Amino acid sequence: MPAVVPSDILALPRLSAPLPGDHPRIVKGVTTAPSSYEGDGFPVRRAFAGVSYKALDPFVHMDQMGEVEYAAGEARGTPWHPHRGFETVTYIIDGTFIHKDSNGGGGQIKDGDTQWMTAGSGLLHIERPPESLVASGGLFHGVQLWVNLPPEAKMTPPHYQPILGGELTLLTSADGGATLRVIAGEIEGHRGPGSTYTPITMIHATLPAGSMTQIPWRSDFNALVYVLAGNAEIGADHRPASTGQLAVMGRGVYSADSGEYLQLAAAKNQESRSPDVELLLLGGLPIGAPVAAYGPFVMNTREELIQAFEDFQGGRLGQIPDDPKPGHWGL
Repeated sequence: MPAVVPSDILALPRLSAPLPGDHPRIVKGVTTAPSSYEGDGFPVRRAFAGVSYKALDPFVHMDQMGEVEYAAGEARGTPWHPHRGFETVTYIIDGTFIHKDSNGGGGQIKDGDTQWMTAGSGLLHIERPPESLVASGGLFHGVQLWVNLPPEAKMTPPHYQPILGGELTLLTSADGGATLRVIAGEIEGHRGPGSTYTPITMIHATLPAGSMTQIPWRSDFNALVYVLAGNAEIGADHRPASTGQLAVMGRGVYSADSGEYLQLAAAKNQESRSPDVELLLLGGLPIGAPVAAYGPFVMNTREELIQAFEDFQGGRLGQIPDDPKPGHWGL
């Protein structure tokens, strides 16, 4: 980890340093993701557990999948299941995952690739490791993020967009120390390849041990910093956060604890297996709409939620393809 590494970090475009009078975004709290199992039994950390939707908006849910070293025969995925009303973003750092959905979307992603699925009005999909990984075992590590859709886009037609690791926008901090991989959104005019309905920014950042960096941040976005690996220090007060912990920042222009940038640091002492700190930086424009969510559906009202279940049970969210086994997808 990470999968996408620049050949020369000093050749990357640099972000601006904070201006005199700028302030860092304040850390409101740090939470620890509990461990659980998803799908057919692969280990995850529930990154947003215990955090209110008001602080997360427009994000709904996130799992850190792994990091796990599978033995032969251990790799797991998910069975076919439905979604409606939001987007799933699956970012693979190490390993390989295969996606297929009832709308015709699908493909293989690995080592820095992303699959962006807009469930919208609804579909069925499945995610599994390839048969080669199941047979041999190997390292697997990734993230799946759920991004809410605004009310007017809840029933938009489903859509799938594959994003290869080589398409990510690579940047560095003002001091040339941090590597930033922009997956979606933009930062100082540098836009990532992900196309979103809801304005968001999603960045995978790497900080060397003992370094500190400041990342400019939109004042109308919220800010979440999740530690994928290592020991970090977040904010001006150097709030400690380590692997599997989430720092929730202030609400920007809507709050007295707004700030123009995120202050991020990597502690001097790191584990040998994670010499750098790996962070996922998330920000988005709050939707501000009511949320009625249960299982695979994220809607605005209880009535819409009931309708989603009825549509799924009535077969109106799509049909499982005739050749549903991931190993037979020609990938």
